[in-house]
Amino acid sequence: MLDFDLVFERIADAEAIAWDTCHKIYVLMDKEEVAKMRGYGYGDENDPDSLITKDQMNTTEMFSVIKKWFEQSCSLRFISAVSSVPEGTDPNEGFESLISQFEEEDCEDCGERGCKGVCNDYEDTEDEEDE
Repeated sequence: MLDFDLVFERIADAEAIAWDTCHKIYVLMDKEEVAKMRGYGYGDENDPDSLITKDQMNTTEMFSVIKKWFEQSCSLRFISAVSSVPEGTDPNEGFESLISQFEEEDCEDCGERGCKGVCNDYEDTEDEEDE
């Protein structure tokens, strides 16, 4: 099962959340990262809901939005916390993976990771062939 606990913890200390409306979801940990994302076009007039600050929503509301974004994202989805790093430092050091790309939930029926109910389709096919 996907564990969103760390996502909630990071949102509690975050300045904002951002989504590219496809698969990249970010928890922005400082104002520098918010400014950088605004520079990339997140939260602009074309898609104002793709960047939400802590002044607009509380932690619980932002957490709910991130879960909605995650459900609406394509299969390449991930959630990362992003913090500014000192100049001259590798920018990748500012990224913390909260939910990795291709991390999937366990199927409620068969327990397999990422099954997405295909196990049920296969079982139905077998049952139909036996009749």
